[in-house]
Amino acid sequence: MRGRAVLAALAAFTVLAGVGIVLVIKQIGDGFTLPRVSRSCVTEADGQVELSPEQMANAATIAAIGIQRGLPERAVIVALATAFQESQLRNLAGGDRDSVGLFQQRPSQGWGTPEQIQDTRYAATQFYAALEQVRGWEKMRVTDAAQTVQRSAFPEAYEKWSGDSTVLTRALLGQFTGAVACTVSREPALRGDAATEALLRGLKLDWGVSRDAASPATTGLTLTAQDERQGWRYAHWLVSHANDHGVQRVRFDDLEWTAADGRWKSAEGEVTPGSVVAEVSADA
Repeated sequence: MRGRAVLAALAAFTVLAGVGIVLVIKQIGDGFTLPRVSRSCVTEADGQVELSPEQMANAATIAAIGIQRGLPERAVIVALATAFQESQLRNLAGGDRDSVGLFQQRPSQGWGTPEQIQDTRYAATQFYAALEQVRGWEKMRVTDAAQTVQRSAFPEAYEKWSGDSTVLTRALLGQFTGAVACTVSREPALRGDAATEALLRGLKLDWGVSRDAASPATTGLTLTAQDERQGWRYAHWLVSHANDHGVQRVRFDDLEWTAADGRWKSAEGEVTPGSVVAEVSADA
């Protein structure tokens, strides 16, 4: 009797283990299953996408780098869909084999050193550079364009992110007003001059904004936008990076966003036309 019980237990264990292996394989094919995080950023642009502040900041940088390179909207959609699938828009320290970063690029495959690849701007630049080498990528399905760059074992996996990536792209590229809203509840990571300097550096690296176009102040900065779309690009970028740059308020086009409230509403007081104003946390 004891022998039969042992055999039955072993059989049950084998079945459960097999199910577990199948689930793991499915999760790998469907993309990373990551720990649940606070979804405190909402993007609405003919659809809705909820992300964590980290994910939103990474998405904003990916979009900005694409536009700075002079690439069309389609390239940004492909890049975001790739980062969604590979890392869930998180700058991972590891992955399959020697893969790291947003796009899970591999040092052994010539993408750069691990340190370089974990620089979000470097990783995005490398991805776009590789995409531009793909003949006819503009007319490919999102998943086909991404797969040609990534060479994944799951070539169809990128397509399921095309919808969310399109929503994010339209918002981050300024096609919708007040489309990116984040709630920031924790202690600011940066304050005062340090926060303003970090914003200036980020705007320069992501958008190529010179200091002549951004007037720093002790409480933040003011950006000059050439048109409404550019203004919303900057405004949405500032909100996306509010959590890691201590941004407390963004004003543009008669609207304002505040970190505590986490949404856009009519601005109080006069707003200078063509100016994007960002206020940061004051020094403690």
